[in-house]
Amino acid sequence: MTPGPDAATAHAWTALGGDDALLERVSFHGPPGLPDARLPVRELARATVAVCSLAAAELTAARGGRAVPAVRTDEDAVATAFVSERHLRIDGRAATTFAPLSGFWRTADGWVRTHANYPHHRARLLAALGLPDGEDEAAVNRLAAVLRELPAEQVQERAYAAGALAVAVAAPGPAAGHPLVEAVRLGEAAARPLAGASLPCTGIRVLDLTRVIAGPVATRTLALFGADVLRIDPPHLPESADAHADTGFGKRSTRLDLAAPADRAVFEELLAGADVVVTGYRPGALDRLGLASEALLERRPGLVVGQLDAWGRSGRWAGRRGFDSLVQAGTGIATIEAGPDGRPGALPAQALDHGTGYLLAAAVLRALTDRGATGGGRLLRLSLAGTADWLLHGIRPVVAEAAAGPSGPVTRLAERDSPVGRLRYAPPPAGYEGGPTDWSRPPGRWGTDAPVWS
Repeated sequence: MTPGPDAATAHAWTALGGDDALLERVSFHGPPGLPDARLPVRELARATVAVCSLAAAELTAARGGRAVPAVRTDEDAVATAFVSERHLRIDGRAATTFAPLSGFWRTADGWVRTHANYPHHRARLLAALGLPDGEDEAAVNRLAAVLRELPAEQVQERAYAAGALAVAVAAPGPAAGHPLVEAVRLGEAAARPLAGASLPCTGIRVLDLTRVIAGPVATRTLALFGADVLRIDPPHLPESADAHADTGFGKRSTRLDLAAPADRAVFEELLAGADVVVTGYRPGALDRLGLASEALLERRPGLVVGQLDAWGRSGRWAGRRGFDSLVQAGTGIATIEAGPDGRPGALPAQALDHGTGYLLAAAVLRALTDRGATGGGRLLRLSLAGTADWLLHGIRPVVAEAAAGPSGPVTRLAERDSPVGRLRYAPPPAGYEGGPTDWSRPPGRWGTDAPVWS
């Protein structure tokens, strides 16, 4: 056991506005979890889970009128959860993660990282480079041949102009200055103390407008702690069934076209009863629909709005689409983690996604605690780039203590039946003494639930 927090955990808790005195409730258990990397990804992973757990423990205490329960962070559980998409099995079948046209490609002057997991992103990438689609092997060969003849920066900008996703692999640079967590109080709504409950988020209603990993991990965690989470997706944007099976635990899922009057009326009715709205689109993308944070708070005073994006709200990349793998490439992480042959590398987990997801859940939990005491709404902003900045420039490795028992991490998995099949999955790593150890419900089929609160 490692008593007390390390510097990374303390830094994250301070960024969340937490009381430093509560850090003594945190301890770490087990041997180091995630595989070795040149960057301190293990420290990032366990710190983000620990502060999320502590925020849940704090809210539990606030609702129960008792002391903050202890937070025992199991490093095996953290390591397993940070690669949950790799462990997932659906009726014995491994989940699909990266598609054939997603990955590192050599260019005329370096390397580029592409992301084409969704069909529309694949189509846009090929169109940006003037390539036809076809069988995977032929498409891969054509793409590789074209990219070898083009400068990486040119590929990046052509892809961006076409709405596709490609980022030139960059060398590491100085800190970009992105905040790890930005929390702003908005409005003067009265304090809303939460009634006593056995779980910190009992009675809390969350509208989940996120996709892929980071945002869904955050809302999956809020569901673990008792929130009624309803995910809303546009009907015209397909979602990976495997991704939803991994991140849909504890939640319900529906589809609404927020530009269509009838569906928009349904959304507004849901908003009128919501406590939290979490969005995962690039800055400004929802504004045209009247869903800017300030507009949401005007219609629902006291709302907690969590905003997640890839690149942050300032700088050259603000407003661009992005995913964990692309942010790793664009911030220098892929260069630092390169192999001996010079080929760019990657962290041993989608750590920016998972880590930011737990930080976002922690920020929401802390906002609920603060709102109960002082009132007002809350605007929370986080980005994958902010988490990358912290990993690159703000975390120092911790020398692991020798632990009795197995010398490496133990993969701890659970199994249960679900509407999508028999699941083997990573249990939640966040928790506190006496708290829940698994989700109340398995994932359902994406987009098939009624758009109503439970």
